[in-house]
Amino acid sequence: MSQTSLLLDVQDVSYVQDGTTLLAPLSLQLNQGEFVLLTGPSGSGKSTLLKIIASLLEPTAGDIQFKGRSISELKPESYRQQVSYCFQTPALFGDTVYDNLALPWQIRQKKVDSEKLKEWLKKVNLPVEMLTKKTEQLSGGEKQRVALLRNLQFLPDVLLLDEVTSALDEENKQAINQLIAGLVNEKGVAVIWISHDASEINQAQRVVTLQPPVRMGTDESA
Repeated sequence: MSQTSLLLDVQDVSYVQDGTTLLAPLSLQLNQGEFVLLTGPSGSGKSTLLKIIASLLEPTAGDIQFKGRSISELKPESYRQQVSYCFQTPALFGDTVYDNLALPWQIRQKKVDSEKLKEWLKKVNLPVEMLTKKTEQLSGGEKQRVALLRNLQFLPDVLLLDEVTSALDEENKQAINQLIAGLVNEKGVAVIWISHDASEINQAQRVVTLQPPVRMGTDESA
């Protein structure tokens, strides 16, 4: 890919909390339409890295550039619409599934297209009647899919996925895999996906494996 397609440039980013290194210095580049899978043992800082990229955590050291500009210079609200983070344990809003899928439209002061909401539901094996279902009645897997769809109502440039299929059975995992692969191949969405699932690893264009930081006390933040 050409240099002009570079979206994210993670430059020697690390994170230290209370003297403990949670993420060792790491550099990573992500191009438009690239699918990177992030893997590694527990404690290697995978979720910490995604939260830093999503501007939900500020790195202890290093910098992240988005389209050639440091994300510290960008308005968080605008940046998070372009670089969207989907949590492993989703937090749903309002009373119903509709409330969650309509939220991105309302934030942008756009009229909600209910037909498009129904189309998205079908893509992840959820019935259209799900729109009126109470969020408190959803299973873990249903919550994960609704939260993912909320992030996809207006496609971001970069999609950050943190174990978003962990509560799904194999059939529904495959539905999500196909959906994400389609967004990468057809829409040019760039993806960083934390996963240990073999089928998800196999379809990634590049696999980045993190290792737990060597912890030797507070001096390691130097």
